[in-house]
Amino acid sequence: MKRLLLKTGILIFAFAFTACEKEDNLQPEGQWDLSEAVILAPTADQTIILDEDTPNETITFNWDPAESSAGYAVTYEVLIKPSNATDFSAPIFASESYNNGTATALSVSYADMDEALAFAGFLANQEAEITFAIKAISLSKTSMATSELKVTRFETEALPQTLYISGTATENSNDLSQAIALKRLTDSNGALSNNYEVYTSLVAGETYMFYSERSLPALQFGGSDGSIEPFGDAIVAENSGVYRITVNLDNNTYQLLQIDFWSMVGTPINGGWGGDEPLDYKGNGIWQASINLIETGGFVFRANGDWGYLLKRVVGTPNSLVLESDAGNQGVTVEDIPNNQTGLYIVTLDLSAENYNYAFEMDDTVVAPIETPAQLFLFENGTMIQELALNGDVFSTDRFIPMQASNSYTLNSASDGSGIAYSVNGLLGDSLIPDGDLVSDALTLVENNNTFTLVSDRAIRFSINFSTPELTWSYYNFKLFHWQNWDDRVELPMTYSHPNTFTITADLIAGSESKFISPWDFDMGSDSPTESTGNLINGGGSNLVNINSDGSYTVTIILEDDYQSGTYEFAQQ
Repeated sequence: MKRLLLKTGILIFAFAFTACEKEDNLQPEGQWDLSEAVILAPTADQTIILDEDTPNETITFNWDPAESSAGYAVTYEVLIKPSNATDFSAPIFASESYNNGTATALSVSYADMDEALAFAGFLANQEAEITFAIKAISLSKTSMATSELKVTRFETEALPQTLYISGTATENSNDLSQAIALKRLTDSNGALSNNYEVYTSLVAGETYMFYSERSLPALQFGGSDGSIEPFGDAIVAENSGVYRITVNLDNNTYQLLQIDFWSMVGTPINGGWGGDEPLDYKGNGIWQASINLIETGGFVFRANGDWGYLLKRVVGTPNSLVLESDAGNQGVTVEDIPNNQTGLYIVTLDLSAENYNYAFEMDDTVVAPIETPAQLFLFENGTMIQELALNGDVFSTDRFIPMQASNSYTLNSASDGSGIAYSVNGLLGDSLIPDGDLVSDALTLVENNNTFTLVSDRAIRFSINFSTPELTWSYYNFKLFHWQNWDDRVELPMTYSHPNTFTITADLIAGSESKFISPWDFDMGSDSPTESTGNLINGGGSNLVNINSDGSYTVTIILEDDYQSGTYEFAQQ
């Protein structure tokens, strides 16, 4: 290495010493030429049929060299694009030639060529018209020789070895480099199958697709109505929520199961096997909650309160989980999850693709109970607006209190604000699924004079437990159900505005029936169902049949604070 550095130094010195005398021996940039390579094979318009039985057979590209008129060294790259692509800025294949780009040949296996064509969207057994280029590079100059070629893909469609989900509907903010991995499942023999699944949230009305890579080019799968196809249209998410999404690449189908919640059920929790301790979705396939484990013994994780969806431990593993109903299909046996702990623990259920597992961690963030006051009042901008009713250590209200993001709120034990003040450690109405039918969360209650606010205008119902101490808030979103045949109904989400008002502008069909529903806790009909305006009744009103002509309507409902009654208006635009 020292010898090399010394020689380099001598050369630099010699160049500097002679530069002023021999400047005319150097050819400034632009005053020399780089010719194109001369393509020898494949020949122009040659047709090649890829045989999947001989995937290692190759297509050889070779050429006579390009020349630098100044004698500078030349290297080469082979680029391939679909013939209808305008240029080589995004080739479907790119590789330097042999010997670090100095050779005038490169062989590409049938398997690599088929994958490149698949990633470009050419279907199996389809003839692809492509253009390949031999790119010559010398210093900063390049030249390009091109030729056409027809290649027929393998008869069998390529299947990816990995699968990811990405799109505006997903948690990765439509950034393919951060696409969410699906878990590849095993078959009944324990071998990797072509079945994948992922637990993630989706946003209604937005789209997503499945990709074989976290960058392009890649195999892409779109579709609709449970069917997928290579390079199909992006899939539209129908409803917001958290889902288990399964993909079967053997029969090109996908399925969605909405996960309203995962919960812990079994001996360790309050209520045992008849109890239910829900976990909160934290994003990225992870659920978590602080749970008081009152006994040792077995338990399971259950989805949506349904005994048909149980996660159990894989026998012989420390904490790996699989759905009991799918264990046989994946070649594993399962058992109830054992537990030897008691006390307050943070329970984590991790259903991200790397490994389905669970973990317990001692909860050392316990907040001591707060002494329960005799009364509790809610203040808005310093003015008392609601007294909450007390039952044991819990204050609550059946009213949905219209609150605004622009205002500040406090809780106080005295109606004039002179008592003990209370606040919470976060924003009300802040949720990963703000457009769900029922949206709820719990915040830690603290004893201080701080005010608290909302993420957006909402009508909030409260439950405040001083023994925990927590403030649990909840609100509902309403939909306009509109149908001629109930099974073909449309469910149109309405927009909330202050106070207790929901509106939507939509195209409605004459002769259809309508109702205002927050599935399925509130069901609003009317005692004047043929009128364009009238009263609403929860659980007792008739279906509205007041659309006499097709058209665009602005529909408004204003609800009383208990959501048991209100008024409606249909205004044709």
